[in-house]
Amino acid sequence: MNLADSVWDLNNFIRWSLEEDIRSGDITSLACISKESISTARLKVKDDGVLAGVEFAKQVVYFVDSSMEMNLLIKDGSYIKFGDIAFELKGSTRNLLAIERFILNTMQRMSGIATLADRFRNEVSDLKVKILDTRKTSPLFRNLEKWAVRIGGCNNYRDGLYDWFMIKDNHIAASGSISKAIKKVNLYQEKNELKDLKITIEVKNLLEIEEVLSVGNVNRLMLDNFEIPLLKEGVSMINGRFETEASGGINLQNVRSYALTGVDYISVGALTHSAGSLDLSLKIQEHKN
Repeated sequence: MNLADSVWDLNNFIRWSLEEDIRSGDITSLACISKESISTARLKVKDDGVLAGVEFAKQVVYFVDSSMEMNLLIKDGSYIKFGDIAFELKGSTRNLLAIERFILNTMQRMSGIATLADRFRNEVSDLKVKILDTRKTSPLFRNLEKWAVRIGGCNNYRDGLYDWFMIKDNHIAASGSISKAIKKVNLYQEKNELKDLKITIEVKNLLEIEEVLSVGNVNRLMLDNFEIPLLKEGVSMINGRFETEASGGINLQNVRSYALTGVDYISVGALTHSAGSLDLSLKIQEHKN
């Protein structure tokens, strides 16, 4: 099971999310469902795509009620279609109703992302390029969104501002130039013993590529909003000295054309910020009071 940063972080997310929803209690269930009531519920698929979040749901069930039975029928990363049953749950009716919407909201979002990631992956599956996500994620939901990207067959970039140096246009403007920004990052790396963290620098045109090549001391050039002919020329200029990445305006219709330029990576913010939700439902099938 490939959880986000740690089970501890995930448990905190579960705890806070349930607290947001339940607070002093699920008053409707407390009013009309007896404490002894036991029910069976099924996670029903109402859309076609890639399933994601089953392992997350398992963690929620374990967190809320370790005595609840969970019968897994379809694994994360599987192709699903309307009418499929992903899993069955049997246990306290009150607990089932308490976690129903939380599980659905999360799995629908994760499955939507995984489905979109799978579509991007399929467009370039025969090429060497890797499709990356970005930091365009929902606050406090990033780990699960990036988890869904992996389930869908694409790759994670940096987790946050803390684990990868990314010198973008604003950093360059505030530093004074590309050369100054690179040198400042190199110095910071050395002073803080962070040589194991990679450096990406954003470039806007061929002249900026030439400046980076003259300075060096980075790992990757991110060619941002390059038209395809210029991107191909830029990749040729870099000629394998550094990793290359294309970003900006890339979608399912043009991703293959970008990939055919020979670029090593393509970063796609749409993987997370533009993915829809896959329709799922969790319905009680039978119960015993």
